[in-house]
Amino acid sequence: MKIKLIATDLDDTLLRNDLTLSERVIHAIRQAKEQGVYVTFATGRMPSAARPYAEQLGLDVPIITYNGALIQESISHKVLYRKVIPVELAREVIAFLLNERAHVHMYREDRVFVQKMNEWSESYGQKTRVKVEEADLLELLQEEKEGVENIIILGPPEQLADLQEKLKERFLNKLHLTSSKPYFLELNHPEVNKGETLLNFAKGLGIKQEEIMAIGDSLNDIEMIKVAGLGVAMGNARQEVKDAAKVVTATNEEDGVAVAIEKYVLTRDLDN
Repeated sequence: MKIKLIATDLDDTLLRNDLTLSERVIHAIRQAKEQGVYVTFATGRMPSAARPYAEQLGLDVPIITYNGALIQESISHKVLYRKVIPVELAREVIAFLLNERAHVHMYREDRVFVQKMNEWSESYGQKTRVKVEEADLLELLQEEKEGVENIIILGPPEQLADLQEKLKERFLNKLHLTSSKPYFLELNHPEVNKGETLLNFAKGLGIKQEEIMAIGDSLNDIEMIKVAGLGVAMGNARQEVKDAAKVVTATNEEDGVAVAIEKYVLTRDLDN
């Protein structure tokens, strides 16, 4: 099996805990590119929070963001694919969550809005290096015509578990619910997930399903790990992710992405 496309998650996968790229990871990705392998991100992050890493790696390619809701050229910012939560549904969901006193981030294109800043939003902004803007979310949606890519609820895991059950009951089959962190609950269009978007992305490149390697660590990575020809779970991944993967690599602190690329992608001189 020859891998022609690598799709990697960012947080707790490609990135170390301090949100930096190791030299070994950078070198492995550059070697893969030199061999003609297409490398991209498949992340829950918004484009502006993923773009600096694409620039650091020299990846002038489309990147999959918002868990698959948006594919955007990393350098030109040209949008190639966008699937939003329809505006009427977004209004209903936001109104419900605000009534539940949930702390909500609402994402549209490359901006993130919150009803009122608190420590969750401040921490998020610092880690992702994006500006979180205060705004009346329902007023914003009155002006919106299409919809929003992503809605994220931030809070303690026990609160999110309760909200997840309420959302499932109230909006059955109208949303796709997932999580990239224990303190995030992420809402997308019901047809949006990293797996479906990755397959469509590969098809557009003429790359077969069995020629894809997908690497991740969290619940929002499961769909792409399952559909890829080689699904790789990080050593630090949740058990559900490891169960879905074909192989498990080292942790993000041990250059797990580089280890997987070196083992399964890079060709070697058989004479040496």
